[in-house]
Amino acid sequence: MDTNDCLAVIPARGGSRRIPGKNMRPLLGKPLLAYTVEAALQCDLFARVVVSTDTPAVAQVARDSGAEVPFLRDASLADDHTPVSAATTDVLQRLDPDGDRYPLVCQLMPTCPLRPATAITASYQQFTASDARAQISVVRYGWQNPWWALRLGDRHALEPLFADRLRERSQDLPELYCPSGAVWWARADALRQEGSFHVPDRTGWVLPWQQGLDIDTEDDWALAECLLRLRQEPEDRA
Repeated sequence: MDTNDCLAVIPARGGSRRIPGKNMRPLLGKPLLAYTVEAALQCDLFARVVVSTDTPAVAQVARDSGAEVPFLRDASLADDHTPVSAATTDVLQRLDPDGDRYPLVCQLMPTCPLRPATAITASYQQFTASDARAQISVVRYGWQNPWWALRLGDRHALEPLFADRLRERSQDLPELYCPSGAVWWARADALRQEGSFHVPDRTGWVLPWQQGLDIDTEDDWALAECLLRLRQEPEDRA
C-alpha cells in the first residue's frame, strides 16, 4: 500500500461540556489540537492531514498547526450524540466521492496528545500487514482490575459485574484492554459501508497507556501535563 494514498482525519469540534474550548486550550503553551496535527505530519504517512471542525476558531488553530480544513463540518455532525466516526466518514465522502483516491483512512483524536508520530507509523505497519478491515488502538488495563468492577447500588450496596471472578487473583485473570482514540485505521470501503470503525473483524493495536491517554476531564488534563513534563525533562538536560 502506498502511504501517499492514506488520508488522516482529525475530528475536532468546537463544543466540549466537561472542558470548554478543549481543542484550542493551551497544553503547556501549545493548543491541544496542535499535538495531534504535528504527530500526523511528522510520521510522513499521509497524502493529506485534514481537521474536521464546526468552528472557525478551531479551523484557524488547525491551519496554524499545518493541517488542512477544506470545509466546516455541518452542525448535525457536531452535537454530543453523533458518533465521531460519522464526522470522519463525512470527510472521506466529501474529499473522495468516487472512492478512488484514498483506500486507507486514519482517525486521530486530538484528545490523545501523547501519541507520537512513531506510534502512528507502527500502527500502520500492523494494520497493512493484516487482512482486517479496521484496527483500533487499545491500552491494557493497569492496577484498577476491571474483572473486579463493582456497581454502587441503593444504600451503598456493592454489586459485582463479574461475580464469578471477584475472588480470583489478578495474576490468574486474563488481560483486558480499553479502546483509546489515539490511532484508528480503516479501509475506506469498509468505513463507507459500515459508517464505523467497529466492524466485526476489527483488530486491536496495543500502545502504552501513557501514549493512549484520552483527555476527557480536568484530572486527565493534569495527568497529561505531568506526562509531557516528564517527556521533556531529558530534552531539557540534553
